[in-house]
Amino acid sequence: MTNPPGPAAVPAEILMLRDSIDNIDAALMHLLAERFKFTRRVGELKAQGGLPPADPDRDRQQIARLTGIADAAGLDPQFAEQFREFIVREVIRHHERIAAEHAASGEGTPVLDTYS
Repeated sequence: MTNPPGPAAVPAEILMLRDSIDNIDAALMHLLAERFKFTRRVGELKAQGGLPPADPDRDRQQIARLTGIADAAGLDPQFAEQFREFIVREVIRHHERIAAEHAASGEGTPVLDTYS
């Protein structure tokens, strides 16, 4: 039987764990930045096509998909949904700004060529 770590080892282990947490936090920030690059482009395309910033059908699909992934990963699905909602609110805010900028530019909504 092994003994639990002594008091001196606990702070060292905490520091190691915090280093790992810091690395994961940095990776999350980079992933979110990458995600927002893609959602920015989606917002531009929605503005050009006259589509609304929010897509309720897509939201429902994503909630089901991501809560399933969270559950399989051992995360609280409710937490995952709240986290997703936080991100989506920010994306919609960006899309609304992009749509307003597009409308202010006078470009208007393009006519879609369905014969191309």
